[in-house]
Amino acid sequence: MILSWGRRRAGRKANNKKQFCNLDMEVEEIAIPTHFRCPISLDLMKDPVTLSTGMTYDRSSIDMWIETGNSTCPVTNQELMSFDQIPNHALRRMIQDWCVENRSNGIERIPTPRIPVTPYEVLRIRERVAGAARRLDEKKCHELVGKIKAWGKESERNKKCMVENGIGSCLSAVFDSFADGSMDKHVEILVEILSVLPWIFPLSEEGQSKLGSSGCLRSFVSFLEGKDLTARKNAVLVLRKLFSSDQKYADAFWAIEGGTEAIVGIIREPICPQATKAALACVLFMISSPPTAQTSDEIRSRFVELGLVSLLLEILVEAEKGVSERALGVLEVLCDCKQGREKALENALTMPLLVKKILRISELGTEFSVSIIWKLCRIETEESVLIEALQVGAFQKLLVVLQVGVSDGIKDKVTDLLKLFNLHTSELDCVDSSMDFKYLKRSFLN
Repeated sequence: MILSWGRRRAGRKANNKKQFCNLDMEVEEIAIPTHFRCPISLDLMKDPVTLSTGMTYDRSSIDMWIETGNSTCPVTNQELMSFDQIPNHALRRMIQDWCVENRSNGIERIPTPRIPVTPYEVLRIRERVAGAARRLDEKKCHELVGKIKAWGKESERNKKCMVENGIGSCLSAVFDSFADGSMDKHVEILVEILSVLPWIFPLSEEGQSKLGSSGCLRSFVSFLEGKDLTARKNAVLVLRKLFSSDQKYADAFWAIEGGTEAIVGIIREPICPQATKAALACVLFMISSPPTAQTSDEIRSRFVELGLVSLLLEILVEAEKGVSERALGVLEVLCDCKQGREKALENALTMPLLVKKILRISELGTEFSVSIIWKLCRIETEESVLIEALQVGAFQKLLVVLQVGVSDGIKDKVTDLLKLFNLHTSELDCVDSSMDFKYLKRSFLN
């Protein structure tokens, strides 16, 4: 009985396999009509559009063709007198009907595409938003910003069209007009605009000036300190892009009460890697190019007082590559001030982590790690620091760095460190005698 059941089961499997094979053959035999294929990609068109030459292409393919600098029709090679793309609704319906007819063979119906936003529509909504903002009509502004947000969610093409047609400068001005008053009164519209601001860069100088006003910067601080995680994330993303557009906005933010603490708060209570990277980038802008040397020490010391050095070391324990690289960059600048170096040396994790991160993150991460070790060992000139670095394998790692190759500036620091370490290698059994040192100059080993 068991044997016969097993045979029947095997027979059913064989029949099923045969049926699936036949089905695969049927699917393979289905040929897409030539006029349904895009002449560029040769794939089934999902959003057919016709150019001024009369040729039809899939919108994504012809967009890519034009964006790469081509100004001719791919098939006819005629110069395009206009880049306008007219949706071919008749052909799209024919393709959809064909997909429905072949649904039983595994062909899925293409969805009806949304028509991309046009420059005229962007300019029109800009005027309407600006008008509503002048009247302080928060309800109307909220409605229009919601429409802009919906357009952006539809496609990257829509976002690009809106950015190119100045929607960023418009929303920056609207944000500034509502932020200049009572934030509590206008918090809803500010949050709505804030949800759009991260993808409207780059901004014009006027747009940057609006977002960089004292009223807007104070609003960003309030959002960073708030409980709305999405608003906190969007605020730090906008600040990063604003600071990268002009250093003066990073300097201005430092002068805003509570700004420094708010940025550190994003690092201390992480929302997501993207927000953490943005916050670290903001800190780097604030501490890297301050107006004067006195301000430089003041800013860096303030971040050290807020416990940033310890936070950076905690991040380095298990953070992803992008976050670790930025954390090392911030720590490298903080170690330019005496308080930063002292705080780093107080932490038992510092030297083991720095040595471990060499050649483990990226070339830039390695340069940051080597630079920090050099500052701690060379500037502080404490023998205990050198010995600790040797004990955790710094000598071996630096030899490998020389062999792999780094920039001239870091190579000089590696050479300097090896000379310092060589004075103490005989005292410690921490250097592997089997390592190949033939590529080092004799002076390193004397």
